[in-house]
Amino acid sequence: MEQIIATVRGLDGALVVIPGPESDLPELVWGDAFFYYAPDGQMPRNVQPYGTIVTKNYPDDTASDLDAAGRWRVNVHVDRATFGELTGQDQRSVRHVADYAAADRVLPHPVYGALGWICVVSPGERTMQTVVQLLRGAHDAARARFVRRHAAGQPSETD
Repeated sequence: MEQIIATVRGLDGALVVIPGPESDLPELVWGDAFFYYAPDGQMPRNVQPYGTIVTKNYPDDTASDLDAAGRWRVNVHVDRATFGELTGQDQRSVRHVADYAAADRVLPHPVYGALGWICVVSPGERTMQTVVQLLRGAHDAARARFVRRHAAGQPSETD
């Protein structure tokens, strides 16, 4: 997990937010990591992160069994073509996966797969390189959206 966080922190304009007791964010998200493109270093408003690491089950998201010791999950937003290549599914009609708790496998996100999110529980030798490549791609896509908004004269996410 620390390797992934360090890799994202090394990307130009990346902001990694890891809430804790000192943050204004709810206790439920403490200890999780949220990845944004934010060249000013400020957490964007009204923008979803392009990637996350979650360290526990959420009330509506328990299929990955993250409350078990040592388990965590990386979630990355990808484009439709990448989603299909990785999962063999069309994100618009995601089918249920038999085992969302399977470790070191690229899967549709158990809750947000239809929105283009993939996930990997406890990435290991089989998936770590893929996860890092996907996060770099998601970072580049977030940067491109940021540039398009600024070119169109729209306020930035932090304005």
